[in-house]
Amino acid sequence: MRFDFVKCHGSGNDFPLIDARGIALPAAEWAAVARALADRRGPVGGDGLLLFRDAGDGADFAMTMLNSDGSEAETCLNGLRCVARMGFEALGIDRATVQLKTSRATVARDAALAPDVYTIRETAGPADLDAAAWPLHGAGGRIVDAPVAPLGSDRHFTAVAMPNPHLVAFVDRIDEAELVAIGESCEAAPDWLPNRANVSFVELRDADADRQALFVRTFERGVGLTDSCGSAMAASAFAACLTGRLAYDAAITVFNKGGLVRAQVARDAMVSLSGNATWEWRGSVSVDTAQARAGDLTVAAHCDAEIAAWARLADAASR
Repeated sequence: MRFDFVKCHGSGNDFPLIDARGIALPAAEWAAVARALADRRGPVGGDGLLLFRDAGDGADFAMTMLNSDGSEAETCLNGLRCVARMGFEALGIDRATVQLKTSRATVARDAALAPDVYTIRETAGPADLDAAAWPLHGAGGRIVDAPVAPLGSDRHFTAVAMPNPHLVAFVDRIDEAELVAIGESCEAAPDWLPNRANVSFVELRDADADRQALFVRTFERGVGLTDSCGSAMAASAFAACLTGRLAYDAAITVFNKGGLVRAQVARDAMVSLSGNATWEWRGSVSVDTAQARAGDLTVAAHCDAEIAAWARLADAASR
């Protein structure tokens, strides 16, 4: 089967994005498409697959996010901005309510992060502290800046659903080997955490007099160590405010290896992120769903100006 798609990214979190309206495939075949297109060894590659879909019940459109292993995530806030852009362009609107797997989010065009960087503000939540609902067994229903006994680590974590599950630890310095080890233990879907979870290590950073800052590094469920995870940045900002490290309703810059977003956490546990939705190139590709393999790639156009605009911002953010 052949698919047209846009290769895009939000804060360095990159995906093929398909307008799936009118494409009828069973879930197992979409999972195979995701594995084929997100495979870094294949012709496209990405952190997962995004689908732009029709929605009902008052939502303007819907998003499905499939991880690189084919599993479906509850949300992906970096991906949501990309789907929102496709929705805005397809429907001729500049704000919308988007149906996710288990929740909704609102999206709107926002002031550009930098010249020529297409920017969208998304608001999701409320953040949920009921870890027993994940389920996470053997650690109590609410974990705030405390050890997670079954994890076997002395680190203190805050368990937050955005609505996908996150374990957030604030550290003086990020040790990637330790993060990967903890992430892999969660990825193994042990009995105490059967649906797995995302794990983030977070450093507090100085920004300027008017803006607080975080740096987030995440081991993402279904993906592995990733340069960026939007819901992890939202969960980390919320956890920082919940534990008194940062202030509610304040401007927060959240950095990651892929770039940055601007965040704000409200006292009602709603979290807003303002970040890029960058088109890199457009193309089409054939997928053998039986083998989960992609081939015969055709690139229709490169979006050089957008790529350059984001590169300037990401380079400045990394200094």
